[in-house]
Amino acid sequence: MIPEAIDVIIHHLLQHNFLNETRFAQAFARGKFRTKKWGKQRIVRELKFREISKYNITLALKEISEKDYYKTFHELAEKRLRQLENETNLQKKKKKLADYLLYRGWESSMVWEKVREV
Repeated sequence: MIPEAIDVIIHHLLQHNFLNETRFAQAFARGKFRTKKWGKQRIVRELKFREISKYNITLALKEISEKDYYKTFHELAEKRLRQLENETNLQKKKKKLADYLLYRGWESSMVWEKVREV
């Protein structure tokens, strides 16, 4: 496309709220939390990778309620522990649980507290 057409199209999309970084960040955070069970650390990392502003990242994280956040964390940890029932070595079991939760972006303080419970 010619540069003038690109400018006109982008201006139209911005003017009619089709291109909206805030809306994208909020929908991304809600979706990844609800469907993929990602923690806030992973969501922030992915939004930064997409060059979303810090202000919009903060707004996006407000989309996740604290109650749902902790409930989801505990459900996810319990589900993973059930999957690891056959692991006889307690250290390996703890490491696998911690690695799984950290990879999904949950805060390390929450993860290590849960690992200590095992």
